[in-house]
Amino acid sequence: MQERPYVISIAGFDPSGGAGLLSDSKTFEQSKVMGLGVCTALTLQTASKCLSLEWRPIDEVTEAIQVMMESYPVSAVKIGIVKDAEFMGKIVETVQKGNPDVKIVWDPVLKSTSEFTFFDLETLPQLKSTVNKLSLITPNYNEYSVLKENHLLPDTNQCSLLIKGGHRKDHLGTDILVESEKETLLVPAEGSTTYFPKHGSGCVLSSAITAELAKGESMETACRTGKRYIEKFLKSNPSLLGTHS
Repeated sequence: MQERPYVISIAGFDPSGGAGLLSDSKTFEQSKVMGLGVCTALTLQTASKCLSLEWRPIDEVTEAIQVMMESYPVSAVKIGIVKDAEFMGKIVETVQKGNPDVKIVWDPVLKSTSEFTFFDLETLPQLKSTVNKLSLITPNYNEYSVLKENHLLPDTNQCSLLIKGGHRKDHLGTDILVESEKETLLVPAEGSTTYFPKHGSGCVLSSAITAELAKGESMETACRTGKRYIEKFLKSNPSLLGTHS
């Protein structure tokens, strides 16, 4: 039996299990990779609201990343909520010190759907030096606009960009993958019209893509497979907490 590749989710803890580490872990298991986790923040939230947030000290976060990278052959990493640009920069630096060839996917969660702000937006300009060190960023349509306004979109020859279409008013559900300046439209599967809004759907999509990249898939194939995964997840039931199968 082939050994599963190792991936790390560096993200927040959500006790509802819908987003963050628990959600990524469920996705990794279904995607047949070995999921490891490093906690960036402790949150108290339900599927519909975020009540509190406590950031973990960056030194503890980077130490945990270092231990995981030294102990396991990690081939891909997914980053979720981070406090600010410095926090993000140190995480990426530690990951790349552990394995310079590691694939890094960042789901830039700037605000939750319930309008709880996670990222310190005043530090956005300092992200410039970090963005092009990544493999892929997966902003939703609103986050894409914020990054664009702040001139923080990656050079797609270095870091691919997946603009998620879940918040679009026009082509709802159509994602745009930009690689080496080439745009590929990822349209919803035929007959996929019944979706139920889900807490943590961005976490699920980005971790599904990360799992595929860890398995050696190309960026486009990984994004297409991730899209099929999230479509199934969004149809899983009418509640805000989806199930993985």
